[in-house]
Amino acid sequence: MRVFRIILPVTAIEQAAGFYGALLAQTGQRVSPGRHYFDLGQMVLACHDPVAEGETEGAPALSQPVHFAVHDLGDFHARAQAAGAVLSGAIETRPWGERSFYCRDPFGNPLCFVEAGTEFTG
Repeated sequence: MRVFRIILPVTAIEQAAGFYGALLAQTGQRVSPGRHYFDLGQMVLACHDPVAEGETEGAPALSQPVHFAVHDLGDFHARAQAAGAVLSGAIETRPWGERSFYCRDPFGNPLCFVEAGTEFTG
């Protein structure tokens, strides 16, 4: 078994495509009026705007962060800042050994970027 898609609720699909495109350094793919997918290897990050899909209400932001393991943490920190993420401090080494930073996307979804090789999996 594996997780193959994570859906992030957004309120403006064009803005989400631009933000995540800049953050992830890829254009991704629009798969429907309110869904834009980004290929992350064995997983797809899906931005989903329910209203653009014809639903009457949007979805709330996630309550817990989505964690990404990345090889160039400093580069992702700079891209997150340039793309307009709300940063929650600098890159830090956590008590559990992960080197990471936290931020929120323009839609309030919490994200965490962890330096590959320092991931704590229990």
